[in-house]
Amino acid sequence: MDAFREFMGAVGLLIEVFGVLVIVIGMMIATARFLFRRQSASVESYQGYRQDVGRAILLGLEFLIAGDIIHTVAVRPTLESVVVLGVIVAIRVLLGIALHLEIEGHWPWQPPHPEPPRQPPGSGDEPAR
Repeated sequence: MDAFREFMGAVGLLIEVFGVLVIVIGMMIATARFLFRRQSASVESYQGYRQDVGRAILLGLEFLIAGDIIHTVAVRPTLESVVVLGVIVAIRVLLGIALHLEIEGHWPWQPPHPEPPRQPPGSGDEPAR
């Protein structure tokens, strides 16, 4: 049984390390994309950067939660560790909901807002002078 707990502890740790790597690499990719896009429209590139960073954090959090669950259930199945896991998962779920709202602009349970159609410049929407 001790070998199983050690193995599962290592698996949980590897999943958690992978989650951290997903966040770090995702942020590096988001930063590189931001620096590349920055030369075009600054507001749009900044919004894209925030969305890319948020997506990297959300994906990394999923792996971190999975690692915590494995570590708690297989390695330390005590009432105290389960309560701590519940608090950690609740905090990460709330953080995930807040990040989803920030990235998508709506709550996860709401349908996305349709974007208004964009008019090309000079299409007649400008006020007459």
